[in-house]
Amino acid sequence: MAELSTLARPYAKAAFEHAVEAKDLQGWSDSLTLAASVAQQPAMLKLLSSPSVTAAKQAEAVNDTCGDELTAACQNFVSILSENRRLQLLPQISQQFESMKANLEKAVDVDVIAASELDANQQKNLSDALSAKLERKVNIQVSLDKSLIGGAIIRAGDTVIDGSIRGRLTKLAESLNS
Repeated sequence: MAELSTLARPYAKAAFEHAVEAKDLQGWSDSLTLAASVAQQPAMLKLLSSPSVTAAKQAEAVNDTCGDELTAACQNFVSILSENRRLQLLPQISQQFESMKANLEKAVDVDVIAASELDANQQKNLSDALSAKLERKVNIQVSLDKSLIGGAIIRAGDTVIDGSIRGRLTKLAESLNS
């Protein structure tokens, strides 16, 4: 997948720079997310990978499927991707765009996998602590996994904090076996 990310990077950067210049980060974010989800549909994947369908027809198919929810600038972007046979990169472009947007906004999405339900006060305390540590605005998504026994696993970008009992038991077993 690294190759797809490398191919998508200049397109994501161009879209991001245009969105910043046009002061429409959220509009571009929404449009790219929609176009990426359309491009991942099985029927659309088949159309986009067909060598017999022209680039113009591919762009038209994506733009028509998205409808009026794509701005004229984003429709033009889809056409450019199509001309360069890069429409399959829309999911990677959207993902990289979101990463650049979060970096600009000094925000980070944090996934918390907890062994038990976290109340609002616990979520706020965790959010405040992570905001101070990461120096970013934190958007927390909490999910449950009873197999953790207790504690939680926190994922923020590349950072993973395993404070679960299952994780501690695994580390203990590894140290005893070595």
